[in-house]
Amino acid sequence: METLILLTYAAICVFIFKVFKIPLNKWTVPTAILGGIVLIGAIILAMNYNHPYTDKVRQIYVVTPIVSEVRARVLEVPVKPNTPVKKGDPLVILDSTRFEARVAQLEAQLADTGQLAEGNVASVGEARAKVMQATAKRDQAVRTLRRYQGAPDAFSRQQIDTQTERVAASRADLDAAQAALAKAETQLDGSVDGDDPAVAAVKAQLEEARFDLENTVIRAPMDGFVTQLAVRPGMMAVPLPLKPVANFINQEERLYVAAFRQQSLLRLEPGAEVEMAFTSLPGQVFSGKLVQVMPTIAEAQLAAGQALVGGAAFQKMDNEAMVIIELEGNDEVQSLPMGVSAQAAVYTEHLHHVAIIRRILLRMMSWRHYLYLDH
Repeated sequence: METLILLTYAAICVFIFKVFKIPLNKWTVPTAILGGIVLIGAIILAMNYNHPYTDKVRQIYVVTPIVSEVRARVLEVPVKPNTPVKKGDPLVILDSTRFEARVAQLEAQLADTGQLAEGNVASVGEARAKVMQATAKRDQAVRTLRRYQGAPDAFSRQQIDTQTERVAASRADLDAAQAALAKAETQLDGSVDGDDPAVAAVKAQLEEARFDLENTVIRAPMDGFVTQLAVRPGMMAVPLPLKPVANFINQEERLYVAAFRQQSLLRLEPGAEVEMAFTSLPGQVFSGKLVQVMPTIAEAQLAAGQALVGGAAFQKMDNEAMVIIELEGNDEVQSLPMGVSAQAAVYTEHLHHVAIIRRILLRMMSWRHYLYLDH
């Protein structure tokens, strides 16, 4: 584009020199050349600042490592690599024999513990009956003692002492029955959500076992696809973050990240018009908009650790600012592999008449993608 502008300016100068018969001397020629340099330089500098351009654009996507929740051997891999799947579709099926046995064991243990819990309820009822019986015996013994004490002439001292001992014994039996009732009620009142504590503990173990059994089928976390699938039947899946069984690509809205010079930050505003040219689509330009200017610059991050940050971290000060670009829907762009590179130009409202030069330059760049040599 610069060459085209220079040639246009040269043609205008030749036309002026010919029409107005301006002599070619040491004053007119340098003046024309210097005027061209100043004019072209001013236009290009104004364009670069007000309508930034970058060739550092990359389409981004999120990869979810698929990690097994349980340790088991792989039985089947029903998913096909690079084939779209829906959320919940099975990706990898693991051997569930051990987990099915664990669930069956806990279900039997829950039934047995449930019977014991029912026995605890019966124990409370039995203890209450014994308390009532002991209370009745005590009351009868107390009434008899009072009758003996009310007629001392009719009953001997030995009879009164014997009845006093019976009252004491009946009270002791009542205390023992009340203690047994309190113990039974404590066991029953320690329930969790209405369950006996032992039953609640077995239910929790059974829920965990069923969770493990359910996770023997690894499913898609969301719509997307699996790429570079290397897991095969017979391999061991382990619940370790560093040992995923597959990498799942999320099919979300395609966003593009571009790196611009920091000099352009005052002109990078959300909502600004953007045009992009893809290396893989020569001769085409696509429209979009600037969504967000990232609030941080990665090279200046400070992470917790034992190593301190020194002056070497500040030697490179021309770190680019990252922006997010959203492209308008286009079937050709959607058919491209995720992660393709591109070039982008942002058009602002400042000196908008100069933007035509940037638009022409971007299209020339797009056509230039046809020219490459591989040896």
